[in-house]
Amino acid sequence: MFGKRGSDDGNRFTPEFRQPAPTPVAPAAVSSADTAVLARPAAPPPSAPVAPPARRTIDAPSSAPDLKRVQREKSESYYDTKSQVFAALIDTIDLSQLSKLDPESAREEIRDIVNDIIAIKNFAMTIAEQEELLEDICNDVLGYGPLEPLLARDDIADIMVNGSKNVYIEVNGKVEQTGIRFRDNQQLLNICQRIVSQVGRRVDESSPICDARLPDGSRVNVIAPPLSIDGATLTIRKFKKDKLTLDQLVRFGAISPQGAEVLKIISRVRCNIVISGGTGSGKTTLLNCLTNYIDREERVITCEDSAELQLQQPHVVRLETRPPNLEGEGEVTMRDLVKNCLRMRPERIIVGEVRGPEVFDLLQAMNTGHDGSMGTIHSNSPRECLNRIESMIAMGGYSLPQKTVREIVVGSIDVIIQAARLRDGSRRITHITEVIGMEGDVIITQDIVLYNIKGEDANGRLLGEHVSTGIGRPHFWDRARYYGEEQRLATALEAMEKRAD
Repeated sequence: MFGKRGSDDGNRFTPEFRQPAPTPVAPAAVSSADTAVLARPAAPPPSAPVAPPARRTIDAPSSAPDLKRVQREKSESYYDTKSQVFAALIDTIDLSQLSKLDPESAREEIRDIVNDIIAIKNFAMTIAEQEELLEDICNDVLGYGPLEPLLARDDIADIMVNGSKNVYIEVNGKVEQTGIRFRDNQQLLNICQRIVSQVGRRVDESSPICDARLPDGSRVNVIAPPLSIDGATLTIRKFKKDKLTLDQLVRFGAISPQGAEVLKIISRVRCNIVISGGTGSGKTTLLNCLTNYIDREERVITCEDSAELQLQQPHVVRLETRPPNLEGEGEVTMRDLVKNCLRMRPERIIVGEVRGPEVFDLLQAMNTGHDGSMGTIHSNSPRECLNRIESMIAMGGYSLPQKTVREIVVGSIDVIIQAARLRDGSRRITHITEVIGMEGDVIITQDIVLYNIKGEDANGRLLGEHVSTGIGRPHFWDRARYYGEEQRLATALEAMEKRAD
């Protein structure tokens, strides 16, 4: 909501704060008022009734084209009514007083005033339509406007806003368009600014690209005009309210029970892990799951562009990068964070996403006593992951021989876990691969677990299973034995082999 949250001290908007005759606000002026702080009275005065807009309740039309036309007219009527009510609300409410109330009291105040506006202006609305309007306006003033109902749904993975009129969501791996829209591009930009300002960032013409996060950890990316031609583009990668676990991934089919057991052991015995995958493949979700098996006594430091990891351990330090200010100064890069956290006595370092020269500092940390460190990287296979790491080291300006770089990689990374989003929208862990050494100038890897696709069902869903590659003792067997986990590891791999037979 606007302003600072406070307690409800009984300072309610009373009749003596009402204006005698305010000038009506045109709907076209509403879009810039979302973030204005006005010191005005709190309820609309009586005025001549206006002609009521067309009612939103309709009879069933006789044909599909007619249905689309009526729905379009209905939608336009609703947004026109909402614009008029919102304009009158902003013209009468004192947002400085509203900011002193707790969220529930503020909602009640807004609802009271909106009900007065609807009655005075004589809008013809059903009770259901009035409730929908009240909720929409409360969301506009106190929340994220039209996005609120989407953010409340736990089955949505991504929200994609392409300008004020086009909002898409991803549900069950499939992208679909919604009927939700913003009043105009200015309202969309205002909501984008509201989101990023909560984490001390800004988005405007001078800084049109911004990464941020919502209070629940959901990742936010905004591209504003002039870079985004048809209005601001907002993309939200939603986090589920209940944090996923490996056991839940097993129920979803992302990994087999035996494969999940192998992942638990890999995390428990402090293997250095890189999670590889494409966009939307579930890398960060899997990283969150693996951190559940870090000992609670360990000191963990996370480095992220926008903080979204949700570690449950008590001794966690969360670091976040910072963009430059208006003068182009004060930037703190991922590499700065990784280099600095080495001075903070970490036992594990977790990098949310490795995308540049900071990979060299992470490898150095993995190779100098910070076993059990983890990170994610965009790539389509374990072998491509290793190639990308080499490329990112070269991006940092290091003029090291290729063999030396590969020796550093082999000495640092123990396991690569490949996540993928398949063509039916499902997410699967397709490889658990260990890095075992070098032969000449070539890095040698071996797969421990693979996901084999066998076909698809009548609904187009892919069918497959996770199988062991028959490796009797993985390269990290001695590490598992050191932590007393060798029997669990052997049991899990044997069970996968029997299942494959």
